[in-house]
Amino acid sequence: DLIVHVRDITHPETILQKATVLSVLRNLNLPSHLLDSIVEVHNKVDLIERYKPTEENALAVSALHGHGLEELKQEIEKKILRATGKKILTVNINLEGPQLSWLYKEATVQEVEVMPEDGTARVKVIFSSSAFGRYKNLFPN
Repeated sequence: DLIVHVRDITHPETILQKATVLSVLRNLNLPSHLLDSIVEVHNKVDLIERYKPTEENALAVSALHGHGLEELKQEIEKKILRATGKKILTVNINLEGPQLSWLYKEATVQEVEVMPEDGTARVKVIFSSSAFGRYKNLFPN
């Protein structure tokens, strides 16, 4: 669904390495939408003072220090959701009903925040379009 190209931005041949990787990927005859949505990651930015990517849409990270990893995670999530046609939603459910069990079977539950005082929960879930449609039909409220 997604290609993440991580480059050692401190390597003296980093530009040549990028060209080589892109050439290999093109020769694999991958779908154009996959090649057009590559996430470019510049790693080891902690070794270059005040590093700013000059390439459009490149993300600067330091895996060693954790810099930029949250932005990378968000970008990957956004592109995966776009590529797969899925969406992340938060739904409120009654814990006495079958909703939570259904969500675990038919979707991907990411977080459950239980409100014990009223027997409900706030559930963050990844839905496919078809699963969301079925959910709305089964649980209209």
